[in-house]
Amino acid sequence: MRLAASPPATDRARIDEALARLRDNARRFARLSLEERSRLCRAMQAGMLHVAADSVRAACAAKGTPHGGALEGEEWGLGPWIVVRHLRLIHESLAALQRTGTTAVGPVGRTPEGRLSVQCFPANAIDAALFRGVRVDVHLQAAIAEQDLERSRARFYREPAHDGRVVAILGAGNVNAIVSQDAITKLFNEGAVCAVKMNPVNAYLGPYLERAYDAAIREGFLAILYGGPQEGAHLVEHPAVDEIHITGSDQTFDRIVWGAPGPDRDRRRAEGHPLLRKPITAELGNVSPVIVVPGPYSDHQLAYQAEDIASAVTYNASFDCNAAKVLITPKGWDRRDALLRGIEAAFAKAPPRPAYYPGARERWDRCVTGRRDVRRAGPLTGDVLPWTLCPGLDPDARDETGFRQESFCPVLFETSVEGTDPIEFLDRAVAFANTRLWGTLNATLIVHPSTLRDRHLAECVERAIGALRYGAVGVNAFPGLIFAYSTPPWGAYPGSTLTDVQSGFGWVHNTAMLEGIEKAVLRHPLTTWPKPAYHLSQRNTNVLIRRMTALEARGSWTKVPGVVAAALRG
Repeated sequence: MRLAASPPATDRARIDEALARLRDNARRFARLSLEERSRLCRAMQAGMLHVAADSVRAACAAKGTPHGGALEGEEWGLGPWIVVRHLRLIHESLAALQRTGTTAVGPVGRTPEGRLSVQCFPANAIDAALFRGVRVDVHLQAAIAEQDLERSRARFYREPAHDGRVVAILGAGNVNAIVSQDAITKLFNEGAVCAVKMNPVNAYLGPYLERAYDAAIREGFLAILYGGPQEGAHLVEHPAVDEIHITGSDQTFDRIVWGAPGPDRDRRRAEGHPLLRKPITAELGNVSPVIVVPGPYSDHQLAYQAEDIASAVTYNASFDCNAAKVLITPKGWDRRDALLRGIEAAFAKAPPRPAYYPGARERWDRCVTGRRDVRRAGPLTGDVLPWTLCPGLDPDARDETGFRQESFCPVLFETSVEGTDPIEFLDRAVAFANTRLWGTLNATLIVHPSTLRDRHLAECVERAIGALRYGAVGVNAFPGLIFAYSTPPWGAYPGSTLTDVQSGFGWVHNTAMLEGIEKAVLRHPLTTWPKPAYHLSQRNTNVLIRRMTALEARGSWTKVPGVVAAALRG
């Protein structure tokens, strides 16, 4: 598929000029008052609202998404809504810092392992009204005490570690909000100016961001640059750049840190001598597990969860780092076939989508070639790939690529793990996810409410949540919601290294500006009504998310009735 038209690559002289300007203004930006930062935040939000509709039209054209239909809502959700919300929440955190000297957080509790947990969603009463029964808690690392939570929060504003830094951001090409949110995090959470290189896949978005963030660009706090690997290498290696942030693949990360593949890179890795001598943070994808705990699911509940799983595959044509990739079911479970049929039925209702991300067809071919059981829904024609289910993978197969490589195409694998009861199954499924699947970004746990009402079983579920080595855990819903809400941190589970990077390290979003994070945990009802905006059968998503974007401008109750009406019509 041809990439959409985008600006030409930025030549080296202009990159040098942009970095010199950022360097000249980095110290001034680090010393801005909270009031000045608040004005800048509002100006960036107003700019995004101004370009929102145009940027969505451009994204629809680039991805082959019909403009004006329900799928247009995806582009509102993957772009303006998240960014406008993120900037509103940052503005509220800056206001809290002005009033109280720290950011606001929800109730503080303890996990079963004794770690601190902090509720960060719902962020306000409107969130609670629109997302009934939904909660996100941040679990902090074992060493973090309550006094540490109070002392370390919003660290840049209380104990700044620098007096001006320049961050090079290598943008993601799949979700249009990511590059903005990465920059917002570095600007407002960490006080660093940013040089953003657009990914060639969605570089068409750059001119809209230049218009939206003109206030930051004119002040020399932000630069938008273009190009491919050569321009990226020049940016990363430039002496004016203090640190790097990348959202992309682990292959790109390894090339930056260790150099091109070959004997020299192997030697550097073995000796622990990376080429890159600058700090780097990264979010690099995942083979995302969905663990289904056995329970007395009704047909309606099973169908709802089947659609939720399918939606976590089809959203954004499956080009998401958090897309569902490996379904883990109990071996011998009598509802397994019903769940698989439900997923196939949901796939069959999903409209075909162009596979806009480069290399998708080759990756899809590798995923399905040689499989005994490949179930396709939809066509395999031109740029369109079918929604694909590959059940029955051998959990003991050490060379199974479906477990070790992120497919980044519309394929869902399924495997069954032994377990005679929910407790044994949970233990084995969690161990399988932690040790056999590549990545540490996000995981889903599907649990029947009756299981959570049983004290002993509920304790086992909580232990499983604590044991999952993933930065985001969704209970009964797509963990992509954690990404979208913006108040929670988003990133890989701590512990990755340069030589074994997995899904990366560092946190973005995190509008409460927490430190010492281990993971974010989403708790969601098993079923909800109206249907969530990301469900593939939600027919009014374009109207719904556009109205939610308008609501997020100021978080106004006057916008709530329109949002509710749009959700009900879906």
